[in-house]
Amino acid sequence: MLVQLTRFQKGAIACAVMTLGLAACASTPIPNEKIAVAKASVQRAEQSGAPELAPVEMAAARDKLARAEKAAADRNAEPATQLAEQANVDAELAEATARQQRSHKAAVEFDSSMQALRSESMRATQPTQ
Repeated sequence: MLVQLTRFQKGAIACAVMTLGLAACASTPIPNEKIAVAKASVQRAEQSGAPELAPVEMAAARDKLARAEKAAADRNAEPATQLAEQANVDAELAEATARQQRSHKAAVEFDSSMQALRSESMRATQPTQ
């Protein structure tokens, strides 16, 4: 069965479809909170020494944060949300990498100190001639 629509009905359907489309776009809020969380993570990572100890991860976090902010300014909520979440994860990875690098350095320094103490102890216990 073929239904014939009047010009008015076609216009009403087109208007309804456009309204639904605009409502769907408007229902996705700009992720200001996620961007703020990502900014805080980037700042924590910077303070933890990540720019020197995890430069690749830090650069990725900063880049994605900047892109998230641009997408939010352009009212592109979905990419802004995704980029903010990725920036947050990258910043956390940078911070964890920096923490791991510092721990590794401390362990190497500790091992070196222990080796020096062992050597000194061995010299002290050897009989003098």
